[in-house]
Amino acid sequence: MPPKSKQLKKQAVPAASDSIKQQQRAPSWPVLHPLIPTSDLQLVPLLQDHILTIPRFWTASLCKTYVTFLSALPLVTTPGKPKKGDAVRVNDRYQIDDPAFAERLWSGTALKQLVEGAVVGAEAMTEDAKRALWGGEVLGLNRNIRIYRYSKGQFFDQHCTYHHSPLQSHLLSADTVGKDDDANNVKFPSAIAPSAIAAKTTWTLLLYLTSPATGCKGGETVFYLDPPSKREAAPPPVIAELEVGMALLHRHGVDCMLHEGREVTEGEKWVIRSDLCVKR
Repeated sequence: MPPKSKQLKKQAVPAASDSIKQQQRAPSWPVLHPLIPTSDLQLVPLLQDHILTIPRFWTASLCKTYVTFLSALPLVTTPGKPKKGDAVRVNDRYQIDDPAFAERLWSGTALKQLVEGAVVGAEAMTEDAKRALWGGEVLGLNRNIRIYRYSKGQFFDQHCTYHHSPLQSHLLSADTVGKDDDANNVKFPSAIAPSAIAAKTTWTLLLYLTSPATGCKGGETVFYLDPPSKREAAPPPVIAELEVGMALLHRHGVDCMLHEGREVTEGEKWVIRSDLCVKR
C-alpha cells in the first residue's frame, strides 16, 4: 500500500471554491521570463511516485518579480477558527479562475514537457507508466489559481482528506470528503472541442517563490508516512525544504498523505498553487 497519512486527527480547510474565492478580472501577470531551459531541468523524486520536485523551475529573478507583483493583490486572511473537522490554516491568500494563466504556467514553461515526458530522475517511463503515475491522460493545469502568503507566525496544520488507509479508515467521516486536498472534478477548457472536457485533479502543484535565501525561515512542507503496521513506528517524515523557484508536486485525493506547512518564523513564504488535471 502506498503511504497516505500518519493520523487523521486534523483535517483540511474548506475547498478552494468556497467563500473566500474572489470574483474579479484576472490580473495582468508578469511575463514568465527569464526561465531555465527545459533541457537543464528534471523531475526529482522526493518520495517515489508520491512527491516530486523540479529544482530551479523558476529563476530567482522571476520569483522576485512575482513576489513584488503578488504583494499588490487583494489578499484575504483565512479565518483563524476553522469549522469542526477542519485543520487550522492561518495565511493570506488570493484566488481566481484564470485558464489563460494556467495555460501559460503549463505550456509556457518546462512543466508540460517534463510531465508529458515523465523522466523521473534518470528513468524514462512508458506511456502506461505515465498514466499510472499521473492518474490518467494529462490535460494541463487547473484554472483555479491560488496565491498563498505565510508571514511570521502563520502555518497550515496537519491535514489530509479522502483517504482509504486500512490503518485509519475507521476514522473517516462524511465531512472529510471534498476539502482542500481532495481530488476535484472540473471542466477543463478546450481549444479544439466544442465544449469543455470533463477532468479531475490528481496532483497538487506548489511553486515556492521564497526560501531562507530571501529571509524566510520555517514554512517547510512536511509529509507523514503510515507505519508498516499498528505495532510498528511510523517512518521519519519527508521534508520538502523551501527553495526559491522550486516546484513541488504531490498526490492528492485517495492517495493524499498527511502533511503540513510548518510555521514561518521569519520573513514571508510565498506560494503559487494549482493542480494537475487529467481526463475523466
